[in-house]
Amino acid sequence: MDSAALVTVADLSDYIRLDPKQFLGIPLALVGAVFLSLGAQFQHRGVARVESTTGATLGTGLSGSQIWHLLLRPSWVAGTLMLGLAVTFQLGSLYFAPIIVVQPLGAIALVITSIINSRVNKVQLNMPSIIAIVMCVGGIFLFVGVAAFTAVDPVVTDQHLFIIILLLIGVLLIASSVFRRFRQRIRAIFYVLMAGVLYGFVATLAKMVLGRIHQGQVDWLTILCVVGLLGAAGIGGYFVQNAYSSGPPDLVIAGLTVVDPLVAVAIGILVLNEASQAPLWAMPVFIVAGAIAVLGVFQLGRHHPQSRS
Repeated sequence: MDSAALVTVADLSDYIRLDPKQFLGIPLALVGAVFLSLGAQFQHRGVARVESTTGATLGTGLSGSQIWHLLLRPSWVAGTLMLGLAVTFQLGSLYFAPIIVVQPLGAIALVITSIINSRVNKVQLNMPSIIAIVMCVGGIFLFVGVAAFTAVDPVVTDQHLFIIILLLIGVLLIASSVFRRFRQRIRAIFYVLMAGVLYGFVATLAKMVLGRIHQGQVDWLTILCVVGLLGAAGIGGYFVQNAYSSGPPDLVIAGLTVVDPLVAVAIGILVLNEASQAPLWAMPVFIVAGAIAVLGVFQLGRHHPQSRS
């Protein structure tokens, strides 16, 4: 009986690509998701208060005066501090585990945010919104469930970093061009998607920087990664604040916790080869799961009771 159990455990270990130390990243990611949810709720409240006080919408691009008003709102500042804690726990999770495993776990923040927002603002979620949330969370957790048993943590080369930085520059150019041209007509879904894309690069670059520091490779390329990380985080945060003005916190968190990990995972798969040992059946599962999650974001933006143009 004991020998059979040992054989079973040994067989199972052949399929689990993560070592015990790497699994520590999972609880850190979950704690970060809780702070992400709370931070989003407080920041959304701060944006709403500033809009009601100044009589101006923040959805067409924050001005310097509006940013100053946000800094004076205790709820917004508290939310920002909580988001800072969320980032801290996320960095801790990235230090221990591959991006493809821990980054999607932030989707749990969507469930928490939906419950909190429904209670605080007394907004009853309709059935299409609930289905959209299930699609977001279900798609992401299907993704991470497969990734946990197939992902590897490869060595990152200078060439990998160059490719990631060039991709980030391209994304920033596209985002800034669209924002300047259509800022008066942009809806929350644009801000949410672009913030999610940028935060996906932030997570990836953070993983790279942590790895190079751990290996003692602090050179000009590492500094360039830090600059790109800070730039993407700043612009992504700017888009998030605009999204709060024209959409509920549920939608913002849905975009961040779905698009963010999908972008980070896509980089992990296509650039860093984190799925190099995945079986053939895993790739179609990744694609289907990702498509379900992204469709859920669009459906939530369309059907949520608090969504507005």
